[in-house]
Amino acid sequence: MAWDAQHMKTDLAVIGAGPAGLCAAIEAAKMGARVLLIDENRTAGGQLFKQIHRFFGSEEHLAGIRGIDIGTMLLDDAEKYVVEVLLNTVVWGLFPDMKLGISDGEKVSIVDAGRIVVSTGASENSLSFSGWTLPNIMGAGAAQTMINVQRVLPGQRVLIIGSGNVGLIVAYQLLQAGADVVAVVEALPDVRGYQVHASKIVRMGIPILTNHTIIRAEGDCSVEHAAIAEIDKNFKPVDGSEIMLDVDLICIAIGLRPLAELCWMAGMQFDYEPQLGGFVPLHDESMQSSIQGMYVAGDVSGVEEASTAMEEGKLAGVAACMSLGNIDKAKAERHIGETKERLRALRLGSYGDYRHDSKSRIIDRYYEKDRS
Repeated sequence: MAWDAQHMKTDLAVIGAGPAGLCAAIEAAKMGARVLLIDENRTAGGQLFKQIHRFFGSEEHLAGIRGIDIGTMLLDDAEKYVVEVLLNTVVWGLFPDMKLGISDGEKVSIVDAGRIVVSTGASENSLSFSGWTLPNIMGAGAAQTMINVQRVLPGQRVLIIGSGNVGLIVAYQLLQAGADVVAVVEALPDVRGYQVHASKIVRMGIPILTNHTIIRAEGDCSVEHAAIAEIDKNFKPVDGSEIMLDVDLICIAIGLRPLAELCWMAGMQFDYEPQLGGFVPLHDESMQSSIQGMYVAGDVSGVEEASTAMEEGKLAGVAACMSLGNIDKAKAERHIGETKERLRALRLGSYGDYRHDSKSRIIDRYYEKDRS
């Protein structure tokens, strides 16, 4: 597919080349659709190339394979099925008439798409406290990018704020990279991530301090000290509990929120679901948003896991192709049914029931608003 100075056409445009976007693009290309995959980064793969740990689940969910290897597999498939990939390209506009505005920094073009999948992922939540603007206070995902993608160790003595899966995994990966993780602090009474991740870092000597939070950061040119304290049930510091830690890096890992600005711009309907990261685009069981022909997949549709994002991408890609008439309806429905079953399996379990109910509520609200 060649550039036109002003205009491009494609069957399916996929925004975001992370796990959801790659899977949507590959599934659609397998079925004969012309697919354009767009990402603002210099490489495709998104979060997968940060994830050096092995995936959980079953064999069909690629359990036991590291995220970086899954990313490589998907990139190979994208090339095999002739997905057109535009990197270093920003989508600056998304419009309900199936048009996208894009720019590679040198020229601006309009893409006219038959269908669109938005898979822009999520962004990290921030936390404000005294001294929070000092250099070397960053999101845990940013630190993960530095050590696993850019091969740069951003600090030697690290404090992690938040005990969700991201905080626990990044704590272990920083340890692997040669840093000393002095503690993980969690404001709530219980560890928020999987027990397997928590147990691993505790065995490595990293304390997890629940009912604790950061009070302030101190330093001249960058962070040098962090004051933490125990907090009561009203999240107020307990008198006399403050501890000063010598650190040169503070990583904030207090959750993610859908990166949904383009969805807002297009005029999609939203609802608030805190367990999925906040405001989430409403969508049906096949990931179609409130705008017909426009789909969402992955963390932008509600923050979960990379395995779930990949299945949602497949679901959106097949559903988009079916609506375009690229594949036989019976074959598409069989693919969709199989993908939904894999999603159901991923959402079961001690943590899964919780997220499954959240996703079900978003789907139910989609149909309620559609009827209204």
